[in-house]
Amino acid sequence: MRFALTDDQIDFRDAVRALLADRCPPEAVRTAWGGAVGHLVEGPKGGNGCGRVRGAWDALAEMGVLGLLVPERHDGLGMTDEDLVPLLIECGRAGLPDPVSSTAGVAAACLRDHAPDDLAAAWLPRIASGSATIAVGFESSPLIPTAATADAFLLARAGEVYLLDPSLVDLEPVESVDGARALCRVNWEPVPDALVVGGDEGFVAAHQCFDRAALGAAAQLIGLGHRMLDLTVEYVKERRQFGVPIGSFQAVKHQLADASLAVEFAEPLVLRAATSLALGDGDASTHVSMAKAKAGVAALEAASVSLQCHGAIGYTVECDLHLFMKRSWALAARYGDAAWHRARIRHALL
Repeated sequence: MRFALTDDQIDFRDAVRALLADRCPPEAVRTAWGGAVGHLVEGPKGGNGCGRVRGAWDALAEMGVLGLLVPERHDGLGMTDEDLVPLLIECGRAGLPDPVSSTAGVAAACLRDHAPDDLAAAWLPRIASGSATIAVGFESSPLIPTAATADAFLLARAGEVYLLDPSLVDLEPVESVDGARALCRVNWEPVPDALVVGGDEGFVAAHQCFDRAALGAAAQLIGLGHRMLDLTVEYVKERRQFGVPIGSFQAVKHQLADASLAVEFAEPLVLRAATSLALGDGDASTHVSMAKAKAGVAALEAASVSLQCHGAIGYTVECDLHLFMKRSWALAARYGDAAWHRARIRHALL
């Protein structure tokens, strides 16, 4: 089986990369922060603090990215996880904080595959048009980013999946190392009228939602790893010590090469997991765990090496590196860290 991208997928990926470079530069990511980082751009009132880059979200909707998994009869493109995951890598590369993975990936697929026809018809066109954002949460992951701006909440508990109006949940803001995530603890109770799917199918749906959420995080971690290393390579070309660029030192070269290999080797596992989900492979969960574990470790290694090469300036909010480094720290633990996913793989194999 071939896991390389097709020419069409490469063209779509490159178009999204160019769009996000224009609509979501580091300055735009900073405005999604509240507090001190936001002050760098927004002045005394700080950043918008909601974890959103509206211009990028609207442009992605216009390009069709948000409706990628939405069937054509509901105004989407009718494509698969294999097409979406490379674009989520680009969202990670740009540091886009908007809920593309949860809305266009997890929620769109769940409503497409498991929701009653009337519910799917009500929400899928809104997802495709970008007029609705859906936050996703699980019993094991009650902390949800960008929850305050969500139009609905897709929440899974005990083999049941609910789609709740924001008025039916209680949001408790939580401080995050990555301020652009606008993190909230979501407290809620099941509402029978809001049930999307339950019973045996509910367990399948909840399981698939979790796998897509974990794979979305893994894809973004790959993009973040690439971006941190790109920033660091440029920095070590310019930073001079003893009269020469520090990038000429063997110790620096070796660290960057090792980190780059880790990211490059993790990416095919992410693409493999996307194929498994798209095809309904019985081992899809194992493949997702392999991808999440490897991508998390690779991104954390890229973050560590990048910080070492930048030195003290890498800790400062003025340095762009911290925007991507802190997102990596957050996503590496999201939906299970590497140790959790390795245990899941062991359980599946044994």
